[in-house]
Amino acid sequence: MTGDVNTTVADAAPGRPRRRRRVWIAVLAALAATVAVVFSVGFGRDPSVVGSVLINKPAPPLHGTTLDGTTLDLRSYRGKLVLVNVWASWCAACRTEHPVLAATQQTYASRGLQIIGVDMSDKPADARRFLTEMGGAAYPSVQDPNAQIAIGWGTFGVPETYVVDRRGTIREKVVGAVSTAWVDTHVVPLLDAP
Repeated sequence: MTGDVNTTVADAAPGRPRRRRRVWIAVLAALAATVAVVFSVGFGRDPSVVGSVLINKPAPPLHGTTLDGTTLDLRSYRGKLVLVNVWASWCAACRTEHPVLAATQQTYASRGLQIIGVDMSDKPADARRFLTEMGGAAYPSVQDPNAQIAIGWGTFGVPETYVVDRRGTIREKVVGAVSTAWVDTHVVPLLDAP
């Protein structure tokens, strides 16, 4: 009888490693599939275009005093395609993108484009000096010294740009300096949209 028990235990032992091996193979296969999906989706997208809970939702309020002392309210631009650009004078990437934004405003204003700057966490004198150094203000910028507007828009840093369609809905958010190629791909087609 003792021999039968030993035989039964000995016969059962090889089955356990096989089951463990199958479980590990299944786990590794699932992990490999997950990594493959993440890489295929991640590498096929523009990393500067960032998801936001505000995409396809009405734009948050944006009103205040501009750097030139006038009052601005985003609601008064309904019917135009608006780029809301959060920037600051101390931001190096903002220097890179400012000429692109200025040229974009000049080129597409007649087709219904309006750029609005949000000067975040900055001193007005520094912001004005920045604009003077960059060739002047091509579009209005609202002062946001405590970053309250930027926070309301879900901004993490500067520069960030939001595309607001003619109905006041946020269509896209971009982190980092925008380029002429980005404008051509993501903004120009929306100029012809209703």
